Amino acid sequence: MERSVVIAGFGGQGVILAGKILAQAAMDSGLAVTWLPSYGPEMRGGTANCTVVMAQESVGSPIVDEPTALIAMNLPSLDKFERTVASGGAIIVNSSLIDRDIEREDLAVTKLPLNDLGASVGNMRAINMIALGGYLKATGAVTLEVVKDAMAHMLEKGGKSKFIQLNVKALDAGYNAAQFRP
Repeated sequence: MERSVVIAGFGGQGVILAGKILAQAAMDSGLAVTWLPSYGPEMRGGTANCTVVMAQESVGSPIVDEPTALIAMNLPSLDKFERTVASGGAIIVNSSLIDRDIEREDLAVTKLPLNDLGASVGNMRAINMIALGGYLKATGAVTLEVVKDAMAHMLEKGGKSKFIQLNVKALDAGYNAAQFRP
């Protein structure tokens, strides 16, 4: 079975890092993986997204026309990608920045107030991990524990060990806050 997710938002919201961590966790789980980042013309404030494809067998292409999930961190991302999500897929919506309803009835949807949850864990920059935690609960693509391990390894390797506990807390907050409407 192949799963794919588009993680999209403004530059600076951590969408690329969230995709890298998910891709690493999927590889650590023995899955074949592709990760394809896409940046807008500006780094912070511009648009950014990445696509992660995970499968039991080799992945044919990192380009996905109908992802099985979308993490929409802002309204422009939801507007751009909502219609592309495969029927029966999942959408995680940042309800702190997106105030419209999902237009489709064939998707599992959760609205997470990422900015409020970021404040509750002590750092707004952790909203990417909160969203990733919500995605994990929605899809079961990989386990929360393997994502925590992959995140910790990547941050240690990058010399950012001081952020591990914050990100563990953020992953847990997103996972625990996620409630879905089928």
